[in-house]
Amino acid sequence: MASVLYRLGRFTFRRRRLVLAVWLAVLVALGAAASTLSGQFSNEFSIPGTESQEALDLLEERFPEAGLELGSANVVLAAPPGERVDDPQFRDAVAQVLDEVRGLEGVINVTDPFATQAVSPDGRVARATATYDLEPLEVTPEDREALFETAEVGRDAGLQVEFSGTAAIESEPPAGAAELIGVAVAALVLLGTFGSVVAAGLPLLVAFLAVGIGVAGITALTGFLELSETAPVLALMLGLAVGIDYALFVTSRYRHELITGRDGEEAAGRAVATAGSAVVFAGLTVVIALVGLFTVNIPFLTIMGLAAAGTVAVAVLVALTVLPAVLGFAGAKVLGRRGRAAADVEGDLAPGQKPPAGERWARFVVRRKVPVLLAAVAALGVVAIPTASLETALPDEGQLSEEMTQRKAYDLITQSFGPGANGPLVVVADTQGAADPAAALQTITAELQGTEGVVAVTPPMPNAAGDTNLITVIPASGPSDTATQQLVDGLRARSGALEEQTGTQLAVTGATALTVDVDERLGEALPIYLLVVVGLAMVLLTIVFRSVLVPLKAVLGFLLTVLATFGAVVAIFQWGWLSDVFGVDQPAPILTILPIFMIGIIFGLAMDYEVFLVTRIREEHVHGEAAHDAIILGFRHGARVVTAAALIMISVFAAFMLAPDPITRSLGFAFAFGIAVDAFVVRMTLVPAVLALLRERAWWLPRWLDRVVPDVDVEGSTLRVEEDAPRPEASRV
Repeated sequence: MASVLYRLGRFTFRRRRLVLAVWLAVLVALGAAASTLSGQFSNEFSIPGTESQEALDLLEERFPEAGLELGSANVVLAAPPGERVDDPQFRDAVAQVLDEVRGLEGVINVTDPFATQAVSPDGRVARATATYDLEPLEVTPEDREALFETAEVGRDAGLQVEFSGTAAIESEPPAGAAELIGVAVAALVLLGTFGSVVAAGLPLLVAFLAVGIGVAGITALTGFLELSETAPVLALMLGLAVGIDYALFVTSRYRHELITGRDGEEAAGRAVATAGSAVVFAGLTVVIALVGLFTVNIPFLTIMGLAAAGTVAVAVLVALTVLPAVLGFAGAKVLGRRGRAAADVEGDLAPGQKPPAGERWARFVVRRKVPVLLAAVAALGVVAIPTASLETALPDEGQLSEEMTQRKAYDLITQSFGPGANGPLVVVADTQGAADPAAALQTITAELQGTEGVVAVTPPMPNAAGDTNLITVIPASGPSDTATQQLVDGLRARSGALEEQTGTQLAVTGATALTVDVDERLGEALPIYLLVVVGLAMVLLTIVFRSVLVPLKAVLGFLLTVLATFGAVVAIFQWGWLSDVFGVDQPAPILTILPIFMIGIIFGLAMDYEVFLVTRIREEHVHGEAAHDAIILGFRHGARVVTAAALIMISVFAAFMLAPDPITRSLGFAFAFGIAVDAFVVRMTLVPAVLALLRERAWWLPRWLDRVVPDVDVEGSTLRVEEDAPRPEASRV
């Protein structure tokens, strides 16, 4: 591989105008396709094979007018304390507010709280429901703003008017502010790393090109495939982060080769052959982790994973081809004044020059390997303790800021109607097989009313054909409470006996039931996902390092990262520790998809750092250095760049912690904390400590496996042999 990439690097450097023209043509073509051929992103959210999804599919077929998949908003109207909302002066204001809501574009129905008895027992709070003819994600910001403006009439009359529900909650991602902050920090890190504006700008330029091509391609595909609108989000975030990182590694190696005296074309060839080989395998680990999301069998996760994997693959190709081309245009400007002085820390140290921080840290770890190893593992173990209490759920409005109208409406409903009113369960009764449907429904309703944990059951609502009924069950507990999830499981467990007794098929659905099904699906998929992703990564890393123990050490270190990250997330966002610091208004269970999502993304990025750092150590070892010296030299050349790459990735994710909603903040924190732990504690501390303990045994490969595993020459030993032909080839350990 090193020889092939060496020739590729020299070619793209030499034919830089042609290479750059081809890639720009690809960008323009995909941009044109995105603007002319693209269709609409899909807002559909489904979980095939689950009871809640099967119930929704049945309703769509037989009872579409029920509108369970349509957007709806709760209009909550509260009189001042001690007064009643049905007093004449307030009752007229309620009617005026609801009339304005009925007149909004897209609203097809608004309930009357006085007719439906949706007034609290003390008479202070009334609750109406507005139903749209749109799915929740299709409700625009303008629609929400128009809804919120209807409150003014009621507030002028002295009522408190608040809104919640799927049509009232913000449904789109932040408008790029987080990405801009991440890019700004990345630019500063690159400038500090290279000391050259040109060298700092090239990774950003290459990353923007890769992301532009990836997102344009995804957008163009919407004209032919049904893609979720969430697909470009992860592609943008990850493509930007890895695009900068991959370009950073190749640029750094190119500068090193220039400092050692090679001309531009030769330096480009060797940079692509060595750092580029690491980029290829690092990119493959990220792609494997993302594509592996298909094992979960949740379509929107699969689509997000494939879209992001495609963008990462583009980032790898761009780093291997476009970057050498633009380096050819930049020439010696990538060195900056510090590099042109030939005393840069990326080269050999000048006499009396102080070793770089990475080398000093590696020497410390190698000398104190056992205490460092024990201290790092113990620290991660302590941070991981809260992981045992991890609870997951889909988000609800009770987790929002107390200043938001959605949270105020949620709290009013909880105080006036009970916590379960915010998360009702829907029981779908298919009476086609019932001998006496009316008697069957009466039996089922009585059984539901007598179930522990149920405070109210509405009368069955039939469809036009009379063969499908909706029964709403109000739990005694909130939508995210464990008791509600247990109630869902209990109702489903009893449905079999009721079916035998009445001939009626029952299915439980609704937002809470959907959460239970997602948790169950993810729980079943997680072992398979880990087996597929970790198994393939082990094979890949065995090929890269020609070792059994190094890949095993890499995976075990990742498990420590995951446990510590889960522990920190639980302590802050579920337990409420440091809640003021991180803006956690209401501690709550962790977002259902965060664990598997975090495992996939952080695994891919963790293996990036593993490949970049350890391939440099192995390169020194293969070229003749002793085990400990190889670690120190590998850190001299690689630690600074890996540190910069990690800081860039951390800043990209940490910027999302500035978002107003706790879900986005928890995602940003989890990714940023996980990267920090993996890069600085696991890869920069545990890895050299373990390698120092293992010494030469770290590179052990059984003889039978040595004959099977291909030698891809990531460290570029063939190039060294070609350069120093009279010297015997270094032994491969």
